[in-house]
Amino acid sequence: MNYFIKADKALLENEERQMGYLEVKDGVFGEFIDEVPENAEVKDWSGYLIAPGLFDTHIHGIQGHDVMDGTAEAVYEISRAIVELGVTRFLPTTLTSSDEALEQAIVAVTEATKNSLPGAESEGLFLEGPYFTEKHKGAQNPGYFKDPNVAEFNKWQKLANGQIVKIALAPEREHAMDFIQKVSDTVLVSIAHTDADYGCCKDAIDHGARNFVHLFNGMSGVHHREPGAVGAALTDSRAYAELICDGHHVHPVIAAMALENKKDKLMLITDCMRAGLMPDDNYYLGEFPVTIMNGIARTETGSLAGSTLKLIDGVKNLQSWSSLPLYEIWHRGSLTPAASLGKADRLGSIKKGKAADYVVLDEQLTIMATAVDGLVKYKKM
Repeated sequence: MNYFIKADKALLENEERQMGYLEVKDGVFGEFIDEVPENAEVKDWSGYLIAPGLFDTHIHGIQGHDVMDGTAEAVYEISRAIVELGVTRFLPTTLTSSDEALEQAIVAVTEATKNSLPGAESEGLFLEGPYFTEKHKGAQNPGYFKDPNVAEFNKWQKLANGQIVKIALAPEREHAMDFIQKVSDTVLVSIAHTDADYGCCKDAIDHGARNFVHLFNGMSGVHHREPGAVGAALTDSRAYAELICDGHHVHPVIAAMALENKKDKLMLITDCMRAGLMPDDNYYLGEFPVTIMNGIARTETGSLAGSTLKLIDGVKNLQSWSSLPLYEIWHRGSLTPAASLGKADRLGSIKKGKAADYVVLDEQLTIMATAVDGLVKYKKM
């Protein structure tokens, strides 16, 4: 599949550049050129902007489907839905649940991803739990919380054919440091749903943890005498931090502050659940009933329960809350997520040799088309 993209501009890693033509060859980006060879195929997006495909590393579901449904069909439908939203890569994300339900979800994702998905492609599984603590449980079920166990994780990894690439835990749990040290060479160990203090979180980072899940939410906050998990996340340059930029999970001023502190270690996520793209109504997140009102998901106790955010809207929001140019904000939703997983060499930006994942945008950042590995999988026009 060889062709050339024609567009007005492209968002690159360090600039927004005017462009003539961009080569796509065998599913990867080639060179920018001014003139194309005679008889070459050209996809003409004149009047539009080309940006890297977005990468959602934390998404539970959308449009009535959830990874915890435990079916390959749910994964297919999530893939189809999010490619229309400019997402080209994602991590199907589980919830704390019974071992039986978790293992069913693992098998379903593994089965669904044996071949190419119909829309966005999976880059591996994210296990959000079950190694959490109750104080900051959010919409995670504390009835299934337990201590980290390497043998148990290895069983799940075998069931997943090695596809688990990210796991979240509370570092204050017993055996957590040993667990982090033993698995962090192969998965992105993330800190989440935790009441750990600053020292404990720093210890976890020293042992190999490298990410904080939905920063400010589900973790101990900043106090002037105890920086907490948030303080560790904001000040340790070794760690990435996820941010849900829907204006509900984090105040715009705090989001801008986090961006200023974390710079290119801040990544945008959705934490979207099955109610994404659906009307206000009653739904379930795992085993918990959730009410959607004005697009905001809450449990019966009033806790936020994931989101209904589109990643493209997170990009738009963060840009409006900051003073950075679009290309810098955009890459918080593409290149930084790829880098957090050690995949920036092939994903996340428009660069020669990388997968030709791209989004076609108009001036209002409306998504006109999305391509994965050079194949246009969604076209609005």
